[in-house]
Amino acid sequence: MRPVATLFLAALAAATVQATAPTCSADDKCPEDYPCCYSGMCGVGTYCLGGCNPLDSYSLDSCAPEPICKNQTYTFTNMDNAILYDHYLGNATEYDWVYSGYPKIQNDSLWLTMPNGTTGSLFALNHYIWYGKISASIKSSRTKGVITGFILMSDDEDEIDYEWVGYNLTSVQTNFYFQGIENYTNEVTAAVSDGDTFDDWHTYTIDWKPETLEWQIDGVTMRTLTRNSTYNATAGRYQYPQTPSRLEMSLWPGGSEAEGLGTIEWAGGLIDWNSTDIEEYGYFYAQYKNITIECYPAPAGTIDDGDVSYVYTSDSGLSSTIELSGNSTVLNNLEDTGLNMTAGSKVTASDSSSDSSSGSSSSSGSSSSSSGSSKSAAASHGQWAVQGSLVAAVAAVVALSSL
Repeated sequence: MRPVATLFLAALAAATVQATAPTCSADDKCPEDYPCCYSGMCGVGTYCLGGCNPLDSYSLDSCAPEPICKNQTYTFTNMDNAILYDHYLGNATEYDWVYSGYPKIQNDSLWLTMPNGTTGSLFALNHYIWYGKISASIKSSRTKGVITGFILMSDDEDEIDYEWVGYNLTSVQTNFYFQGIENYTNEVTAAVSDGDTFDDWHTYTIDWKPETLEWQIDGVTMRTLTRNSTYNATAGRYQYPQTPSRLEMSLWPGGSEAEGLGTIEWAGGLIDWNSTDIEEYGYFYAQYKNITIECYPAPAGTIDDGDVSYVYTSDSGLSSTIELSGNSTVLNNLEDTGLNMTAGSKVTASDSSSDSSSGSSSSSGSSSSSSGSSKSAAASHGQWAVQGSLVAAVAAVVALSSL
């Protein structure tokens, strides 16, 4: 199923005044004054950071460079290393995670929650992964219509998925996409033994290499995809996930009345907002802990001009055109873009916090070794006019984060 990569911005945008924001696609790229394409809309600042699609933007360098992969194991005891997504300026050395919705910390694990009638939560890693081994212990949510996600998503919409549909607690769906091309025959369901996915911790692993991709559960390989098997003779290319990707963990309402009929059917039907978890806790929830990232070396022949960031050099969006760079990933403020990352005055996170009354929640990661670094800069908020109303919407969205 097409996952949740753009769900949260799209949902928030729907609650704000976006009439003046240009739209974008591969055939209709962004204008120079709003050069960054994110979730089908053009903008600056936040739109130019994680999730900015360079292939649909004004130019390849409209999006800020992507922070390079970092070997690390994350445990969750507080939210010190996470920041509300629209306060983030690209400094992945200061904040490992961005989030929207209602994340919280409980029992030394990250809980993504979805209160009654909301669009849920998203927690995304700021350090991109360009081939690597990614593992986490996860307890999915439950109830028809409720979807739990553990996904690798690239800026040009290459994708590798684990998704749990809440009516089925004995299996998980595995899937992949190339540049957002929807091919539902790529979906394969993998059985989860020894208990169920809601009550019992299981370790889910994505082992992603240039030639092979494996989905593993509790150390057992459940599915293998080879690059060669994805060759499309008509297009003359391998339609295999191959560009730097962010880890995204999510809880979202596939069974919302706002979704299309196909999505609702796939999710098991409309959500029962009066089900057990809503009655007992006030929200649906999924739990994550012990997230480990092992970065693999860049593919042979990759141009290596630094250890700070990844950059796109061709609108083909293929692995062979990605380069390692020394370019900074940090904007001075959220009116800047990849075209000029220091055009405006530098601002700080405290400036951002004073601009909106957002609720605080809890989570974080514990650091280990790093394979790359980015320039130090403060994260904050300073949004263009249309996004100004988006900040207010985000503040409302996180108001329940202390649940």
